[in-house]
This record gives sequence, C-alpha cells and structure tokens, in this order.
Amino acid sequence: METKNIMIVGVGGQGSLLASKLLGHLLMEQGYDVKVSEVHGMSQRGGSVVTYVRYGERVNSPIIDQGEADFIVSFELLEAARWLSFLKPGGQIVTSTQQIDPMPVVTGVASYPEDLVEKMKATGAKVDALDCLSLAKQAGSSKAVNLVLMGRLSHYFGAPDEVWQEAIKAIVPAKFLELNKKAFELGKNA
Repeated sequence: METKNIMIVGVGGQGSLLASKLLGHLLMEQGYDVKVSEVHGMSQRGGSVVTYVRYGERVNSPIIDQGEADFIVSFELLEAARWLSFLKPGGQIVTSTQQIDPMPVVTGVASYPEDLVEKMKATGAKVDALDCLSLAKQAGSSKAVNLVLMGRLSHYFGAPDEVWQEAIKAIVPAKFLELNKKAFELGKNA
C-alpha cells in the first residue's frame, strides 16, 4: 500500500495532539505502520502548530513535504490556507470555519483574509468546511472541536464506525468520553 499523509494544523491549545493520537491509534488498529510527528510550532495557546500522521505498509519518516498531503485537517481557516501548498493534487481539506486572529491582525498591521474557502477551492483543492466550534459547543464543550473534525474526517476513511469508537474510547479520558463521542457524531452527521 502506498503511504498516505495527513497534516493536522491549527493554533496551539486547540487539541491537535489528541486528534493526532486518536488517528495514530485508529490506523495502528487497522494494521498500518504509522508515524506521528511531534507537534511543530508554537504549541502554547495562540501559535501556529502542525502535526504529521503518515501510514501505510511501511513508513520510514514522519515528515510530510510540500505537495504530499492526502488530507489537511485544520482547526482554523487561515491555517488551512497557510498549509495549502502541502496538499497533493486531488487531496482533501477538512476544516473548521473558525477564525482566530493571528498576531499581525491583533496588532492592526494586517487584516484577516476574506473568502478563504473560495480561494482554496479556486486552486482546485477539495474543501469540506464546517462550523466545528458550534457543533463542539452543542456537544457540551468548545474544546471538543478536535472530535468534531475527526467525525468529519471519518467520511473519507474506510474505517468502520466501531473502529473509530474503540479509538475514541482508548484515547479520550473516561470523564470526557460521552461528550467526545457526541462531538464525533455531530461532526460525522453534519
């Protein structure tokens, strides 16, 4: 099997680490060789972060180069656009429509770009954009955006729902399990 590549991008503090652990567990349970990179970037709240998840028959490196990502899963709209050059032709973006102002916007030096979904689609990218923050709040916590995104991503994987549910149970702390299962379902069914 050809190695597949997933980039998880966002802003520090949004839960990308849990999302990458969940994907890694899910893919290993499916029998793949999996490499998950550490979070790269300013992992404290507010900085840009990226995690790589690579899986296949045999994976030698956790790093994804430009033009190699089969999927970009983004917690924030501008981050999806920022990493667009890493998406391979025919690749899929799954993104939250949430907008978090980066420092140049906060300080007034720049303005937040408009029409990002349309601009990404204009490059030929397939973009699945969803208001994940609202769905996470509906599930019970704004911190559940990561599981809403994983639910949405599940549309693009052959993994059965039971395998996703087992991975959620294995990775999510027990006291947050029901909330996160609900967030996953809301993302999957949106």
